[in-house]
Amino acid sequence: MAFAVLFPGQGSQFVGMGADLFDARPDLLGAPADRILGWSLQSMCLDGPEDELTRTEHAQPALFALAFALWSELAPRLPRLPSAAAGHSLGEYTALAASGLIGFEEALAVVAERGRAMAAAADLEPSGMAALLGADVELAEAVVAANQEAGGRLTVANDNAPGQVVVAGGLDDLDWLDEHGRDLGVRRSVRLKVAGAFHSPFMQPAADRVATAVESIEPGEGRFPVYANVTATPVAPAEIRRSLSEQVVGRVRFADTLRNMAGTGIRTFVHVGPGDVTAGMVNRTVEGAEVLTVSDTTGIDPVVEALSTIDTSGGA
Repeated sequence: MAFAVLFPGQGSQFVGMGADLFDARPDLLGAPADRILGWSLQSMCLDGPEDELTRTEHAQPALFALAFALWSELAPRLPRLPSAAAGHSLGEYTALAASGLIGFEEALAVVAERGRAMAAAADLEPSGMAALLGADVELAEAVVAANQEAGGRLTVANDNAPGQVVVAGGLDDLDWLDEHGRDLGVRRSVRLKVAGAFHSPFMQPAADRVATAVESIEPGEGRFPVYANVTATPVAPAEIRRSLSEQVVGRVRFADTLRNMAGTGIRTFVHVGPGDVTAGMVNRTVEGAEVLTVSDTTGIDPVVEALSTIDTSGGA
């Protein structure tokens, strides 16, 4: 029975998340995390306020820590190790830590710096992101090419799933998209509530800071392969530092990641972490996939039972 675990990225946060985990895993989410972060993870997650939790420098380490803690509760009960893992953007760090390719505390320190760096880069110039509803990558690339020919700086930032492609650029580029998108075949574009043009050249100052931060990472061998966002293929331990720094400005190739996993025989995917966003991406990308969700500790028993049933039945 081959299955993959998937971890969410920024945008899945909400005030009150992880209430069950702070009691279950103080070894991860208590003093060790607060010492690295310099602020109370529990207070931020449970009390907010929402505008503070949503800030890039808070949301990223909070989501990483909670998703990893939830994985740590789930992993010992699984009938077998996953065949692969991946994370959406920030979630790649969770996948790497879940595999053991990087340690929890060293990953949390890098994620905290990543969040600060991306927030600072977003403050340098007004920018943002927009989802092109119903568009495929080819259409998105055509729109980006037209914008760049007009002197703009739009780029394809996220290929999440069929019909879920996101572009990033300056606010003037997003205004251009509002004006010209329909003529280019875009049914509708929706601006995302994000601080800046993530996964685009606008984030180069952040990528430089992350490149410095990841030098502290000492990769291990890992217990299962982790697919990198920038290549949509399993990352070698020696390539982790480069992959994580390139990811800040590179396209998130999540749809390709899911297809490549499916190409190895994986048909069951387990979302682990707040929300269920990666589960939706699987449903749109991999035909006939079985998708399971563990968004808090109450979801562990049903998922373990489901995986055990699949394993017992001899399914692939």
